Amino acid sequence: MRPILRLAAFALALSTPLAPVAAEPWTIDRDHAYVSFRASHLGFSDVLGLFREFEADIDFDPEAVEATSVAFRIAADSVETFHDRRDDHLRSEDFLDAANHPEIVFVSREVRLTSADTAEVVGDLTIRGVTHEETFAVTLNRIGPSPFDRELTIAGFRIEGEIDRRRYGSTFGAPAIGALVPIVMEFEASPARGGDG
Repeated sequence: MRPILRLAAFALALSTPLAPVAAEPWTIDRDHAYVSFRASHLGFSDVLGLFREFEADIDFDPEAVEATSVAFRIAADSVETFHDRRDDHLRSEDFLDAANHPEIVFVSREVRLTSADTAEVVGDLTIRGVTHEETFAVTLNRIGPSPFDRELTIAGFRIEGEIDRRRYGSTFGAPAIGALVPIVMEFEASPARGGDG
């Protein structure tokens, strides 16, 4: 299906009841993906960080986006803010407690379309062994064939949200050290090939 028709399917889904659809596995291109966060430092500046290790399970159908399901698993000890002492502190019990809770996990429960190329994903986020419902905004940046392999479809997504780390038991320095933490993730994904994904 041509890219413009795929985008039209987003809009059609807003007004047309859909029969249950079996979304199919898609695989993230790890060379074009990141998970980042930002935290205020005393109100004077923001610290930018990212996680170097993460995995995702994605079932996606461009023609029935509400059938999408996602699960992300992030290695807590892969946090990186380009400052070794601060990174060690973030891994400690004051923040992520990575030794006792090695994974940050998000599992979607619902996808709600908000426009032809945006949606909200509602799911359960687990940090430090504590789980709360969170909602993230998703934007479809682009979908279409790769210019290097016309048989390969690529979809690019941006996910944004904000969490209150205090809800997950991480209260050190809050609110002077940002309690509300904006999160941004971008990635490219393609239909799983054979045994991939």
